[in-house]
Amino acid sequence: MLSHKNLFLVLLGTLLGILVSVGGSVFAERESGETAAIPFDELRTFTEVFGRIQKDYVEEVSDKKLLEDAIRGMLSGLDPHSTYLDGDQFKELQVGTTGRFGGLGIEVGMEDGFVKVISPIDDTPAHRAGVKAGDLIIRLDEKPVKGLTLGEAVKIMRGKPGEEIVLTIIREGTEQPLKITIVRDIIKVKSVKHRMLDKGYGYVRVSSFQSKSAESVKEALSELKKEQPLQGLVLDLRNNPGGVLNAAVEISDIFLNSGLIVYTEGRLKDSELKFKAAPGDMLNGAPIVVLINAGSASASEIVSGALQDHKRAVIMGEKSFGKGSVQTILPTSAGGAVKMTTARYYTPSGRSIQAEGIEPDIPLSRVKLEKLKHSDFKPVKEADLSHHLSNGNGKSKEDSKKDPSKTDISKKDLDDLLMQDYPLSEALNLLKGIAILQAKKGSF
Repeated sequence: MLSHKNLFLVLLGTLLGILVSVGGSVFAERESGETAAIPFDELRTFTEVFGRIQKDYVEEVSDKKLLEDAIRGMLSGLDPHSTYLDGDQFKELQVGTTGRFGGLGIEVGMEDGFVKVISPIDDTPAHRAGVKAGDLIIRLDEKPVKGLTLGEAVKIMRGKPGEEIVLTIIREGTEQPLKITIVRDIIKVKSVKHRMLDKGYGYVRVSSFQSKSAESVKEALSELKKEQPLQGLVLDLRNNPGGVLNAAVEISDIFLNSGLIVYTEGRLKDSELKFKAAPGDMLNGAPIVVLINAGSASASEIVSGALQDHKRAVIMGEKSFGKGSVQTILPTSAGGAVKMTTARYYTPSGRSIQAEGIEPDIPLSRVKLEKLKHSDFKPVKEADLSHHLSNGNGKSKEDSKKDPSKTDISKKDLDDLLMQDYPLSEALNLLKGIAILQAKKGSF
């Protein structure tokens, strides 16, 4: 085993090598100003602690583990999104952006030492089991989460398809922790879904931003337009944890004719990027309502912010998550990678998304609606009065009834929609109101 003095020299040489090779730009950055001093005192403390652990810890620990843990500690101490990925974790990250991976189906982060659910992914075991955005996971089976790194917690949750795992969760508004049993599965994420809500009013749901999500949105819009001309669209980004930056830019571009979509700023020139829209709006200016909530993060906030700043859409729902930082993946020679925050996102008007989120134009509270039965109350109208006058236009009461075939969704379905998804129902009502107003303006 190396002596403390020799160990110090080895570590110092290694760290200086890292600074010269990786941080050449760091020294170059500071050439014009003050020269960065080498932190000898801090490095000496590091080697002393390293030596103490090797000599006195209750169990023998390999140098590799200690150094990897030191790297993890350096990164995790910066912010919740910077981390070190070993070879397996790096491969999992690469697989995750393709839309097929094993596990529970939740996007997670760390908060106060616990795993926080940023968002459950649609049609996954976690989503079906009732996991919600904002849940804090305190136990994985019987293993406490406190003390685990995010990577270690994710590794436990991944497991083998078909096996059960019990999540112990703390949820706002509940007095006792909840225990949710989930069966692991292969997660196949279909990031885009669509349907016609009502005559001329489409719905597109983007559950995550994958490499081909923009292509899928274009296909969805084309299919909706084949059914009938679109008078408006609901773009649903609720519980969308984000994903690939290029997908967010491309999806924003689908609805914009020109202008800035998003820009990034960081310490290095390479981190300063600007993304602009190309001509061509697939909806030709038809109104858009974007639904967001506390589980809408990162790329979802880029799209919402761009459409809001360009006054291209009305943003409705809850304030978004507020993840406005850019992570760069830097592969290491050992097969792993450093995932490090290198920049911040800004909306076209210069708003930072980081820790602020997107404020909806129309906030919606979480409410539960109850439908009154027809037998509960039936108002008396003029047509119900004895000997009421006719309307004089030659139409009977029966003639004035609407033909149900004129809409793409029945009244019962609309009522069910209202009960099951209040924000979506409100979005549809807003679109109809905008369309009516635009039609009236055109007739003046």
